Amino acid sequence: MTHGTPPERNGTELGRYLRARRAQVSPADAGLPAGTGLRRTPGLRREELATLAGVSVDYYTRLERGRETNPSPAVVDALARALHLSGDAHERLHDLAELASGRLTEPHPTTEFAVRDSVVRMLEALRPLPAYVVSPHSYMLAANTPGRRLLPGLWDWPAEQRNVTRYLFLHPVGRELYVPWEDTVAQSVAHLRAVGGRDPDSPQLASLVGELCLKSPEFVRMWNQYEVRERGGGIKRFAHPKAGPMTLTYEVMRLARTGGQRLVTYQAEPGSADEAAMLSLDTAARSTP
Repeated sequence: MTHGTPPERNGTELGRYLRARRAQVSPADAGLPAGTGLRRTPGLRREELATLAGVSVDYYTRLERGRETNPSPAVVDALARALHLSGDAHERLHDLAELASGRLTEPHPTTEFAVRDSVVRMLEALRPLPAYVVSPHSYMLAANTPGRRLLPGLWDWPAEQRNVTRYLFLHPVGRELYVPWEDTVAQSVAHLRAVGGRDPDSPQLASLVGELCLKSPEFVRMWNQYEVRERGGGIKRFAHPKAGPMTLTYEVMRLARTGGQRLVTYQAEPGSADEAAMLSLDTAARSTP
């Protein structure tokens, strides 16, 4: 028995997104009376959302089912307001509407896994800061020594399996490395949703999501919530098996002309115990014959 299935192939990604987000808005959230009797579906009914957005129920139903694929920007904004979407989630709704209409096309990048020599040299220049490069779908492409040591066990896997989201859910160290684990993996899944919305037919995404749906019920639960969030930096807390506990800030930078590769760097407060723990990742490597 499996715990879930990969993304549906019928309908549109826009329709799936609308259904998932509608299920997360309660009548109370929308300022509607709860009514009487048992509701058959979680969240808002189609007719309730259509009313809130100012469109007909028939039109909204066709949007969800993929039979209407050309909503205007004004309709998209009205739906976003009714669904309480903001930031990345609102922007993603516009992206999915353009994708459904055919106005937005994003071919699978041929450079997704090729890291330029200049970028590899930059990773080394960033030492002793941990740094690595990942693909749009978070496959690990290159790292400096402290960057590799920051994620112990990831490099035990073959190159084609070295995916950070996969590591978080399926590697025993990945499940213990971040504190709290639940917050980190939720961000990782939300990022996959964000980048996947622009290219839902990516073979890399389909393979990754299919495997995680089969092997992790936690992934299925988070994937079906359809949270959308692009990563841009923040704070991560580690319970590292060698370096010990540390809190690091990280930055995420897009690399130009790479098909969406991202450079991720970590640092700590100068002179702090966190910095000492982080620097030990590189010191240990430099002292090894």
